[in-house]
Order: sequence, then C-alpha cells, then structure tokens
Amino acid sequence: MGGESRYEIHQTAYIKLVLHALKHRTSAVNAVLLGRSAAAGVEIVDSVPLFHSQIGLLPPLEIALIMIEEYYEEKGLSIVGYFHANERYDDFELGSVAKNIGDHITRYFPQAAVLLLDNKKLESLQKGKDRSPVVQLYNKDASSSWKLVGSDASSQLALKEPSANVVLLDYISSEKWKDITDFDDHLDDISKDWLNSKLFN
Repeated sequence: MGGESRYEIHQTAYIKLVLHALKHRTSAVNAVLLGRSAAAGVEIVDSVPLFHSQIGLLPPLEIALIMIEEYYEEKGLSIVGYFHANERYDDFELGSVAKNIGDHITRYFPQAAVLLLDNKKLESLQKGKDRSPVVQLYNKDASSSWKLVGSDASSQLALKEPSANVVLLDYISSEKWKDITDFDDHLDDISKDWLNSKLFN
C-alpha cells in the first residue's frame, strides 16, 4: 500500500507534535497530520494535537475529526496521518488505539503514515547528538499490517526545514510546551484555541 511513500514534514507540524508530548509527559497523547499528496510522496504541512486523556474514546475523536476536516478542507489540506506518543517513556510499541485510528485514516488516504514518538531520539536530541526526526515512521505493508519502516526511515521521512530540531530545542529550553492547546483543552473550555494559531508568534 503506502510502502514506498516518502514523507516530508514541515517544521510547524513537527514541533507541535513534540511540544504536545512534552506537555503531557506522563500520558499517552495523539494528533492528526494534515497535508497533501506531492510529486515526491506526502507533504505533512500541519498537525492538530488531539487528546491527553482517554484517547481511545470515539465520540470526542469523531467531533474533533469533523471540525478538523471542515477547517482544513478550505485550505486544500486533508488528514494524511496520525501521531502517537505512548504513556511510558520506554514503550516503543505501536498500540491498538494508534493502529485503529491509523486504519480509519487509511480508508480515506491509503498512503497515510503513523508517527510514534521515540523518547530515546528525543533525549539524544537534547544532548545535541541527533538531527533526524524524533519519531518512528510506520506505514502499511502489502498485508495491510502496520510496519515500522526500518533503517531507511530517514530517507522516507524528512524534515522540510533542516534547522527544525534546533528550533525545537530552543522551544524546549524556553518551556514553550506549556502554551500548546489540544482538543481535550478545547472541549473543557471552548475559548482555548485548538489550532494553536498564536503558538509561534
């Protein structure tokens, strides 16, 4: 299916994902990836942080997806993937919730990707050792199972802006993650902006 797709993620989309995970370090968190098909593969232009509590609940997820699709459709973007960060630091398994949501997205966008936060990569980034994305890339193989893209992951998932990790480190050191809003926050208080439109101002 999406086995040979290449993915390029924009800095804004990427940083939002990591900041959301850092804000809720002891919870599983998730997000959707927004973008479009491009000549070289899939371009991930933006992301929307979804939940940090009870992430498997269907009604809030359905509400969020409808609102996100309506908003981004006008901008020529659609949901092209899913992001997940596990609750435990040392958990590198793609769980059933992530697979199920990924399955749902592939019905509408067959080459969808699932990104899983890699805490070891994030830690080495903070030590200044790594410049590749701090996520693992999963896509569907011929048997329709989610498979981790192996050693060639860096050639299949690239940061659009090479300096994205430098900017991310700057935001981490200034505790910018405190400012991120997800759909959970918005459902608790609708004045909170799930688009995070002022996050990078």
